[in-house]
Amino acid sequence: MSNVPSPQNPERGSERRKPRVAVVFGGRSSEHAISVVTAGAVLRAIDRTKYDVLPIGITTDGRWALTADAPDRMAIADRKLPSVEQLAESSDGSVVLSVEPASREIVYCEPGSVPKALGEVDVVFPVLHGPYGEDGTLQGLLELSGVPYVGAGVLASAVGMDKEYMKRVFISFGLPVGPYVVVRPREWERDQAGVHRKIVDFAEKHGWPLFVKPARAGSSMGISKVDHLGALDEAIEEARRHDPKVIIESLLAGREIECGVLEFEDGPRASVPAWIPPVSEHGFYDFEAKYIDSAEGVVPAPLTPEETERVRELAVAAFEAASCEGLVRADFFLTDDGELVINEINTMPGFTPISMYPRMWQETGVSYPELIDRLIQAALRRPTGLR
Repeated sequence: MSNVPSPQNPERGSERRKPRVAVVFGGRSSEHAISVVTAGAVLRAIDRTKYDVLPIGITTDGRWALTADAPDRMAIADRKLPSVEQLAESSDGSVVLSVEPASREIVYCEPGSVPKALGEVDVVFPVLHGPYGEDGTLQGLLELSGVPYVGAGVLASAVGMDKEYMKRVFISFGLPVGPYVVVRPREWERDQAGVHRKIVDFAEKHGWPLFVKPARAGSSMGISKVDHLGALDEAIEEARRHDPKVIIESLLAGREIECGVLEFEDGPRASVPAWIPPVSEHGFYDFEAKYIDSAEGVVPAPLTPEETERVRELAVAAFEAASCEGLVRADFFLTDDGELVINEINTMPGFTPISMYPRMWQETGVSYPELIDRLIQAALRRPTGLR
């Protein structure tokens, strides 16, 4: 295979080579395409004079593939979503990462050929979104392999992926959380009438409409806004296409506010917040509004100095409560009566050219390339293993 990268000098302390960054993207979740778009932006911005870069895509069926280093092919074009399959150098070759902590070796395997050693990786930048990448599974593999990586560890990734347990953690730390109810898989399968009663009781207390969501998904995938009981079953089934566990939240009338958190040498800091204006043609800030129609957020958010400071304080508090590392985007509602409520965190927010996380940090004074560099450097400083 002619395009396989040549092996690197394996001496980690050698001055003759740059730190090698494996950008891992794609994956098995419904957010596969958004991960590809994010990776394209990261590959475009990463400083090639400072880092050696190895793009590794995970296909929708879970194969790790060497891919073209081609950011221009990793974008949404004409409303068409990109995929790792379109970028893979081979239809059947696969990349294997050693799980021995003493070795960070990457090997390329192709049927009928001798495996090719591609050298060591110094740090992994996992820009996967959703299950099988952002939920602690990939982080666990990297911990076993002894490879430093960008972003949250196993626990924080799992907590950040599961909206129910995320809220439970926030509540335990005294952070303000909105009303919600959970529909578990066996509950829905065995007693739908009981689920209906539970949700009707919830709606009578907190009002319609309700937002029905997969408990462990992102990018607004599988979310429905429900105005009455008759639309509930269809919304639950739509959410269950992405996750068998469903979370249902009440409407919080007010403004949607986001804030970025970034790990610096002296600890986490918060960016200026952003405001997500209502998207009338979509009903709410759904997948199409975010990525296809590119709805624009307002940075910085039109808040009072006191509101801005409170958002930033709560964003850092959420980062610390979930034991996060590297980065987080924290999403809030500022209700009409002035209450600030945290809705969720995202431990690997989108890095697409239109994503709010890099836009907020750019407005705060950290450029996109500097943001990428800070995340890689934070990962290289962090020891592997329990911390």
